[in-house]
Amino acid sequence: MEHLRLATRGSPLALRQADIVAALLRDAHPGLDVEAVVVRTRGDREAKASLDRIGGQGVFVAEVEAAVTDGRADAAVHSAKDMSSTMPAHLVLAAVPERADPRDGLVGCTLAGLAPGALVATGSARRRAQLAHLRPDLVFTDLRGNMARRVAVAEDSDVAAVVVAVAAMVRLGWEERLRDVVDPVDLLPQAGQGAIAVQCRRDDDATRALVQHIDHAPSHRALRAERAVLAALGANCALPVAAFAEADEDSAGEGGGGGTGLRVTGLLASGDGRRLVRVRRAGSDPEVVGTAVARALEKGGARAIDGFAAFEVGTGL
Repeated sequence: MEHLRLATRGSPLALRQADIVAALLRDAHPGLDVEAVVVRTRGDREAKASLDRIGGQGVFVAEVEAAVTDGRADAAVHSAKDMSSTMPAHLVLAAVPERADPRDGLVGCTLAGLAPGALVATGSARRRAQLAHLRPDLVFTDLRGNMARRVAVAEDSDVAAVVVAVAAMVRLGWEERLRDVVDPVDLLPQAGQGAIAVQCRRDDDATRALVQHIDHAPSHRALRAERAVLAALGANCALPVAAFAEADEDSAGEGGGGGTGLRVTGLLASGDGRRLVRVRRAGSDPEVVGTAVARALEKGGARAIDGFAAFEVGTGL
């Protein structure tokens, strides 16, 4: 192949991520011509609507996937955190470049500096629940839109702070505008946060052969484990959920084998953050250990809903 078409959303961040993938591909294949195919998704068209109302995170992905399915593009570039836990059978996650910082950050104020009753903006139930658990005094308001709008709200409104993905700020060159980066112990990331996913048709051997050269195996394994947590919980899980996998060379854990180990932490919370369950499991098989985390969350989450306050299940926490 001498020409490769990458489907992407049209937001500045999405285009920047497509540029990152294009640059990696050109470095791996000198002379390769890479073209961006911009797709306007429902999530972009209805930027002020609640994600829950218009279909959840998948509203940023389905129409980009369709461009690959119908042949308008050879591959798709996604923020991995926007992808649903399952994908159409004719598509495959072909590559995950090296992951950027997966943590959440604050624009406008540090977490410790937020005054009692401060107003915090976020469109994420996961972020809201965990911050409410840490700081029950905080008040939250919903916020959607591109990163420029979110940062502007933090800097030019009555909102004390806006919660953002650190990787997004770095990719846009705005890291100096971050006031705080929050430790995953306090704010566990969304599954796939900081990772870019490159997707193509399962039967497109030529594209898969090109794209595999930009795959970063540790990042890909971590993403598989985090997605396995979501897949095992299932689409009917309406609670705020988080999942984060880290390399652990010393872990054999569930799944056994001699491959690189993973420590996977998962979290479920009530919407108001009053009840929260957090578990960790270790293993070498991403899908096995991710599924083990989900099963432990289900058990712990059921107990939490029955009236337990925050508690921890499993090892290492």
